[in-house]
Amino acid sequence: MSETGFDPGLADPARAGVFFVTEDDLDPLSAVGRDAGLLARRIDLSGCDGKSALLLRIATVLDFPQTSGRNWDALSDSLRDLSWLDAPGYVLLFEQAHELRDRAEADFDTLLDILDEASQSWATEDTPFWAFIALPEEDFPDLQ
Repeated sequence: MSETGFDPGLADPARAGVFFVTEDDLDPLSAVGRDAGLLARRIDLSGCDGKSALLLRIATVLDFPQTSGRNWDALSDSLRDLSWLDAPGYVLLFEQAHELRDRAEADFDTLLDILDEASQSWATEDTPFWAFIALPEEDFPDLQ
């Protein structure tokens, strides 16, 4: 239970995954994640126009090791490891994700796939891994 008395179940790896939220949801989700003892990190995608910028931003915020590559496979491997950020679970909060989606939809879709795979991988280790992708609410009906 969080300090607020509201418990959305972020400590439960079986419920973890990739979810679309609004920008207004990010602060409360970050707080509830920390209340659950999870490591919460915000990744700002403002002005992000594709794969290179995206990978750099994630690597920087998550302190990827210098030896980590800058490609999709390396991102997938790193997100399924995170041994340098030892924590009982993870909450990644992607701000302004619509900018990446609007500018590089294929890269946005690849990111979603990699985050989903990472969440499933962590669930097998009984570790929650959440990714919250902030988009404008009016975009929600168009999401599949």
